Amino acid sequence: MEATKQLSFDFLTKKAYTPPSWASHLSPIPSHVFSLAHLPTPIHRWNLPNLPKNTRLWIKRDDLSGMQLSGNKVRKLEFLMADAVAQGSDCIITIGGIQSNHCRATAVAAKYLNLDCYLILRTSKVLVEKDPGLTGNLLVERLVGAHIELVSKEEYAKLGSVTLTNLLKEKLLKEGRRPYVIPVGGSNSLGTWGYIEATREIEQQLPTGTDEVGFDDIVVACGSGGTIAGLSLGSSLSKLNAKVHAFCVCDDPDYFYDYVQGLLDGLQAGVRSHDVVDIQNAKGLGYAVSTIEELNFLKEVAVSTGVVLDPVYSGKAAYGMIKDMAENPAKWEGKNILFIHTGGLLGLFDKVEEMGSLVGKWRKMDIDDSVSRKDGIGKMF
Repeated sequence: MEATKQLSFDFLTKKAYTPPSWASHLSPIPSHVFSLAHLPTPIHRWNLPNLPKNTRLWIKRDDLSGMQLSGNKVRKLEFLMADAVAQGSDCIITIGGIQSNHCRATAVAAKYLNLDCYLILRTSKVLVEKDPGLTGNLLVERLVGAHIELVSKEEYAKLGSVTLTNLLKEKLLKEGRRPYVIPVGGSNSLGTWGYIEATREIEQQLPTGTDEVGFDDIVVACGSGGTIAGLSLGSSLSKLNAKVHAFCVCDDPDYFYDYVQGLLDGLQAGVRSHDVVDIQNAKGLGYAVSTIEELNFLKEVAVSTGVVLDPVYSGKAAYGMIKDMAENPAKWEGKNILFIHTGGLLGLFDKVEEMGSLVGKWRKMDIDDSVSRKDGIGKMF
């Protein structure tokens, strides 16, 4: 009798982790990683209009790292969730804005691993005691059974994310639970390994031989700091050696230089954040607040290239990049640039009313009366 073959699949499995050789001096090194993302994500040419002379642009589609778990957050969660499971946790706590992509990804990842999830979501004072609804990320979070705790922006500003998550952690501990806290955006030194590993992935995707292409610059959005910490450190240590440009969508560059420095120090990297990343402000009117010009830019990019950007992160980063290219063309001329699309498509659903006036091209189909008709000929399944 033929021996029964055991099926083996990588998705949702926990594996021992071995870092890239150029990162082996960092400490601490994660012992394990969960396979949560669909990797590697593709890289392709991105023919945005109005690029500076001889500038060539590519885009890495981290928005395609999954659907429920799409975007940059899943790379961090691969390491953070492995740590949570290793510690014997039975639930996850994290925090973010009302349309946080990170919170949605965390809620899904937790359920994949049979863990409960508690989300502290920041909203306006007038809405904090009302049902948050089912728009965008909220729909997915609530479908998978995440526990939603609402806090006003004013309370958030006075207490901060660390105090808020600790308050909920203490409450759950008293109830006999074993909570694991993930910070805003999954951005701590452990989460930083997600984009150190992404750097290795980009290295492996680069063509070799006569068609060899190297990137001079990498452009990415910055919302909590972990992605740019991993990318900038990885790029500076590896053969990639591209300058990382981060466009921050909240706070300001000084805040992120300091925050990223803390993440780098937490890995004993021995480098200065100012030396490995260039951070520019792209928050516009504020976090998750869009101008009509920014939304129209998203529409024009989608129409001209087919790539749909989100309004909170990559949309603002790309808008900031194109604006900087127009104002400082010599800085970008002749460069090979890689733009990292960090996902967040569900955030567009929160902008439906604002986008309404920008999209059109619909009408009732004109069918002449002379066209033959017969009842039942068209099957509507």
